[in-house]
Amino acid sequence: MKPVNTAINQQLSQLYKEQSGKVLATLVRLLGDFELAEEAMHEAFSVALDSWGNKGIPANPTPWLISTARFKAIDTFRRNKRFSELEADVQRLINELEEYNHEVSTQEIEDDQLRMIFTCCHPAIDPKIQIPLTLREVCGLSTEEIASAYLVSPSTMAQRIVRGKNKIQKAKIPFVIPEITELPERLEGVLLVIYLVFNEGYAASNGDSLLRVDLSNEAIRLARLVLSLLPDSEVMGLLALMLLHESRRYARTDADGNIILLEDQDRSLWLQTYIDEGMALVQQAFTNGQVGSYTLQAAIAAEYAKSTGITDWNQVIRLYSLLLQVEPSPVVELNRAVAIAMRDGEEAGLKIIDSILASGALQDYHKLHSTRGELLVRSGQISSAIAAFEQALVLVKQAPEKRFLVQKLAQLKSQ
Repeated sequence: MKPVNTAINQQLSQLYKEQSGKVLATLVRLLGDFELAEEAMHEAFSVALDSWGNKGIPANPTPWLISTARFKAIDTFRRNKRFSELEADVQRLINELEEYNHEVSTQEIEDDQLRMIFTCCHPAIDPKIQIPLTLREVCGLSTEEIASAYLVSPSTMAQRIVRGKNKIQKAKIPFVIPEITELPERLEGVLLVIYLVFNEGYAASNGDSLLRVDLSNEAIRLARLVLSLLPDSEVMGLLALMLLHESRRYARTDADGNIILLEDQDRSLWLQTYIDEGMALVQQAFTNGQVGSYTLQAAIAAEYAKSTGITDWNQVIRLYSLLLQVEPSPVVELNRAVAIAMRDGEEAGLKIIDSILASGALQDYHKLHSTRGELLVRSGQISSAIAAFEQALVLVKQAPEKRFLVQKLAQLKSQ
């Protein structure tokens, strides 16, 4: 048995995580078939494991994988039918694939990802399926990760994703970037997908690490691509929001991966280039026209990122109040309650949080209980704070957040 090249295996696994969405998008365009594209892509990665172990990783691995997968697809066609019996359209596809240049340009690959996003978010596809389908096919999230985010079983989510792919096939939804006149009606779904990808990267829903930098970077890259197509205020707002949040990447955890709260972070570790770009985009978005939820969230993030380190809580509360009008949500109410607590005292914030709980909203949201616990600690109500943190610990799934809550409880119980 041939020994496993551990170094190549690890690099290939990382490459799969970061590049499989790009490879698949191009293959779907070339082959016009999701299932065949996925099969060919996985075969290409398998070939790479053997080939690269002997020859080393090529300078441009993504085009190499696309080219290899392309020939694997041709082999599949030929296995399924004798070459002389192939139907005309299949024969034509094989000819096109065989003539396709080995070297795929970076721009072409990026365009293919945009095509894939707009295809998955086509109005003909059920909106409930659009986002899971895009998260799976464009961004490479596993069915299990998506199912966890939607609080359904992996089998249920797998069925939804299959229905979405079948709809694309049967309805012959074109694998194209829409005309400029069609972009606005398709934009909402696309931005939501990018936002969800970023959220999973910024604070992974489960697992041992708080961060998935590959997903955060991918979301920012996709937002830049969309902005290059449509300089819309909300695209600017979303990109700004992600940049401002991501600017704190290196300050959010310690060397052991433990969470550091915003107020305790070392601001010298914040990425100033991201902050500068994010703030400029916020200003431009407000100047350009109608302001939506992403721009308002970005404006709030900009307040926290000010170089003085002094937050204007009156402005933050005003922005949250506007955000509640644009996008009513108990999570926005919770965040506004924290800002009010910072301005008016813990009891004012606790009153709002308790009213959210009394309404039946967010009872299973661990961040509500941990936020409530923090405000109770600051108001001197230690026993109630312990109960709130224990409730949060029951609900939390992510390992770093569990560690944070366990440490918090240990500190409180030792007092």
